[in-house]
Amino acid sequence: MFTPDLPIETERLHLRAFQPADVTDLHAYFGDPAVHRYLYSEAPADLDGIREVLARRQQRTALREQGDAIQLAVVLRETGQLVGDVLLCWTSAAHRQGEIGYLLHPDHRGRGYATEAAQAMLALAFDRCDLHRVVGRLDARNTASAQVLARLGMRREAHLRENEYVKGEWADEVIYALLAREWRDRCTGTTPVGPLTAPTGG
Repeated sequence: MFTPDLPIETERLHLRAFQPADVTDLHAYFGDPAVHRYLYSEAPADLDGIREVLARRQQRTALREQGDAIQLAVVLRETGQLVGDVLLCWTSAAHRQGEIGYLLHPDHRGRGYATEAAQAMLALAFDRCDLHRVVGRLDARNTASAQVLARLGMRREAHLRENEYVKGEWADEVIYALLAREWRDRCTGTTPVGPLTAPTGG
């Protein structure tokens, strides 16, 4: 089991657990249909839908077993405004695999916030959880997200043609990945605390 010490501070960002008071700021971006263009999800129809989304995010604060995720609010340190969220999912215990994701308010894109937040999650994945490999998956049309993964040093490994039927159309998926040794070649001086292990028994 891994529970991060929160908040996580980066140069410009404050990454923390979601709070009930975040409902308005979450609605400002997650309630925008344009934000869901390349996602599986649709924008919630009303504020009650946003509250359900927020409740799920509030629960994602630790990696206890395979399939769990840590999903943190991305807050600007200068203003205290919540502008997005970032995610680390533990996808395989046996193979020490993870996946990252991120979502930003459209008004705050293009400033490097997604890269900065995602880099902090890679540090959790490799330096604290001792994962072996982390991937980022995206709709092939989402070139802005692809640029974020490239800036993180992740390698484009696959372009899967029309492998998913999403929102009434066939969509291509692109997969980026980074290995622990590649991460440590770029970031030295941090020692992992040991691999995550799935709990046994009931």
